[in-house]
Amino acid sequence: MPSFEFIFVETVGWVGAALILFAYYLLSHNKIQGQSFTYQWMNLFGAAGVVINSGYHQAIPSLALNAIWFAIAAVALWNVRRQLRRGKDTSER
Repeated sequence: MPSFEFIFVETVGWVGAALILFAYYLLSHNKIQGQSFTYQWMNLFGAAGVVINSGYHQAIPSLALNAIWFAIAAVALWNVRRQLRRGKDTSER
């Protein structure tokens, strides 16, 4: 019988993969924008899940790819937040 740790890591990995795929589906079908918080958060959490799973299984290429994916999403979230703040700053003047 698989351990709780194994089942947890597998679940986190599958949920992460599903989040990334669903985010791409929504973007491809014009349901969300690429610069939206929703899209970027889905990519960030999805990549984090796959990184955890890949690290556990020592799948280094997948871990590296998804660590970079995570970083891209984190920077994109920072930029979206900055743009929103800039918009607020200019509307307050």
